[in-house]
Amino acid sequence: MAFGYNTHANGIRQHLIRYDGPKGAPKLLLIPGITSPAVTWGFVAERLAERFEVHVLDVRGRGLSETGDLDYTLDALADDAIALARQMGNPIVMGHSMGARIAIRANARDPEAFAGFLLVDPPMSGPMRRAYPSKWPWYGDSIVMAAKGCSVEDMRAYCPTWSEEQLALRAEWLHTCHWGAIRIAFDGFHTDDIHQDLPKITKPARLVIAGGATVVDAEDQAEVAELNPAIEQVIVPGAGHMIPWDDLEGFLGAVLDFTA
Repeated sequence: MAFGYNTHANGIRQHLIRYDGPKGAPKLLLIPGITSPAVTWGFVAERLAERFEVHVLDVRGRGLSETGDLDYTLDALADDAIALARQMGNPIVMGHSMGARIAIRANARDPEAFAGFLLVDPPMSGPMRRAYPSKWPWYGDSIVMAAKGCSVEDMRAYCPTWSEEQLALRAEWLHTCHWGAIRIAFDGFHTDDIHQDLPKITKPARLVIAGGATVVDAEDQAEVAELNPAIEQVIVPGAGHMIPWDDLEGFLGAVLDFTA
């Protein structure tokens, strides 16, 4: 069973969707990527709830969480995750893409807030590093289109491999992504240094890599292993950056056995 709820954390209204797992299941705080409201992760969360009590966050400026004139920097998003984790009581955090970067920075700011880390294909860009593979117009143009109202077919031009249901959800919810929040997050992929934070992770951690994408390439994998050899690395072969959208079973196989 899933239900949405609001809570006040780090000074703003935070909206999450909860999916109950087995009795006594470990809690999982799931932080989606840059333009993924919580509802779009429903088909994944339903399966994760086979093992976890899952709480999927609408990151500020997205979905039903507070939006508008807010601080959208990585540190602010990390502080949101910390405040929510403190309320939940030491959950495992799963972050996808931007969400993984939030989790990495949150640990650096408060390492006791979380029990463990599932870091799913985080952008490895940063100062003096290669650019993030996706370009800004893919985000900015699609948000403007969605704000005016768009169809499944309109959205297919941006996400040609997605199912009808996935496209319909994105067409329905993308307009809730605050353009300024997304721009700040995208720029932060190139200005925020998460590599300095990786050695600070001491709790159980797993890096889940999209084998069919270049967000975390072979050089990145080697660098992560050097910076923090304790971070386990698992590749989902052939999957693109939105790993569960391409290979849900492969993604679940890479994360469901994680313990903290």
